[in-house]
Amino acid sequence: QMKGAQLVIAVEPLEDSSGQPVAGPHGLDAVEFLIAPNPGEPPKPLRKIASGGELSRVMLALKGVLSLADRVSVLVFDEIDSNIGGRLGSVIGSKLSELARRHQVLCITHLPQIAAFGDRQLTVRKASRQGRSFSSIEMLTGEERVAELAEMISGASVTETTLRQARELLKEASQASSAAATVATGETGGGR
Repeated sequence: QMKGAQLVIAVEPLEDSSGQPVAGPHGLDAVEFLIAPNPGEPPKPLRKIASGGELSRVMLALKGVLSLADRVSVLVFDEIDSNIGGRLGSVIGSKLSELARRHQVLCITHLPQIAAFGDRQLTVRKASRQGRSFSSIEMLTGEERVAELAEMISGASVTETTLRQARELLKEASQASSAAATVATGETGGGR
């Protein structure tokens, strides 16, 4: 959440040295997003002050607002979990889940609070064989998914406690997504 943040869209007409309008490669105007992430700060160019994670979160907010009119079918978010903790991870996971009702969303994350909101979870593994590196992608279901979330919570030492926490994350994410879907569609029951 970016309470108190201010987003300004600066639109300046392109002009030549004599002040006459001129067309650039992207139109007649120069458009720039300016952001003041904290109250009392002047808005500054987003491209200069935002990290990759902040850019993803701003894009998530914009896509959330524009999603009903947007015809883009696939949205990719990478590093959306950069420099955030679990509480904000749950909020972002919920927002991604809302977007996924209208778009296909692919999110690369290291936060279990975000991963738990996915309808599907994939894991990417790297291995070396005969001096070469290989990557593999595997869809996780059931207890495999629980074990992966538990590993995301605690690292290599998965315990009964972290497995319980992983199951609780999945349950809470499922309930939150179901509740949000019910409110969005006006339904009184059903699931994901």
